[in-house]
Parts: sequence; structure tokens; C-alpha cells
Amino acid sequence: MIIQKQKDFEKILENLKGDKTVFIFGCADCATTCKVGGEEELAQMKVKLEQQGFEVVGTYVLDTACLTGEVRKRGKELQEQLEHCDSALVLACGTAVQTIGDVLGIVVHPGADSLFAGNVVRLGKYEEKCSACGDCILEETGGICPVTRCAKGLMNGPCGGYSKDGKCEVDPEQDCAWLLIYDRLKERGKLDWLESIKDAKDQSTGSAATPRRYVWERK
Repeated sequence: MIIQKQKDFEKILENLKGDKTVFIFGCADCATTCKVGGEEELAQMKVKLEQQGFEVVGTYVLDTACLTGEVRKRGKELQEQLEHCDSALVLACGTAVQTIGDVLGIVVHPGADSLFAGNVVRLGKYEEKCSACGDCILEETGGICPVTRCAKGLMNGPCGGYSKDGKCEVDPEQDCAWLLIYDRLKERGKLDWLESIKDAKDQSTGSAATPRRYVWERK
């Protein structure tokens, strides 16, 4: 899930400067879960923009705002409304903003900031678990990712900075990822997995080599 937060309203107003008519898009997936771009948030944003003198010509929560086919289909259904707006405010992730802009050919403004890929602990509390590095090693580390959950991204065990209670020196509230990995592997009788030396992470497979593409071929 893309964890995200809504931009400050003053920043949204700054982005919309010069526009008079606006359409608001949301997303029923990540943005709704993060309370950024669901039905409730779109309704609230509509009221706030109208109080600032904008005309909101319509709102729509896409099932999945980063899915090209979904955006194209709904865009055709909303064509008349979209033709009467100066721009669209997208209360969803950056991928959704670009998908809507590219597919519908309209001016789009981001209404949210994408933070990281993570899991939902509970409503309002999110944790980063995956860096989408392109070379997953979870099989070797008991299902705990040191690339993301170790503050230093260490590949072969902890540094000397962890505290006696197993916390990270970089963030004293964060558990040392490698101690978690050790405990997990010990519990499963797999401590021998720690004996193999892992190569340094090939950054060319991750976010350093952008933009990335993946094409799934049918077999």
C-alpha cells in the first residue's frame, strides 16, 4: 500500500491559483484507507474549495486511480464534466496524478504526498516495510527486510550501535531489525542462514535506476 497524507490546504490553494472550475478525483484503494481521498475526504474538500470561491464541477472516487483502463473508462463517463473544468485536483498518490493526467489529457494538481510503501497497523498508524528494491531477500532473513527496517540498510548483521534493550541507535524507538531477524531465525531453527555472506545491494535494480518498468509476458 502507498502510505500518503493530504497536502496542507494552503498548498492546495497555491497549486490551484488561477483556476476557477475544478474536478476532484479520489481513489478507493490506498487513498481511502489513509483517509486522504475517499468519499468523505472529497466531500470535505469540495466544501472547503467552494468556500474559497471555486466551482467544483464534480467529484469521483476511482476504484483504482493508477489503473489506466479504469481511468480511461471513467474519464469517458465523466467527459462532459471534465470539459467544463480548468483542472483536476487528485487526492491520491503521485502515480494516480500522473495516470489521470496522461490518460485524460487534462491539467492535474496533486492533493496528497506519497510517503512510502507500507502496512496499516491501525487507522492512522502506518509502518514502512518494503523499499521495492527489486531484489527481495526476505527468504533469507525470516521475512524481515533489513534493507528497509534497518536504518543503515545493513546486509550481514547488526552494527555496534544497538542498545541493550534491542533498540536502534538511529531511532531509539525502533527495534533493531537484525536482532528481530536473529530471534525469528532462532525460533525457526534457521540460524545457519546467517552464516552466508550476502553481497552488497545492487542499487541498479531499485529506485536508483528510474524510471523502472516491468512487463509481464504470458506463457
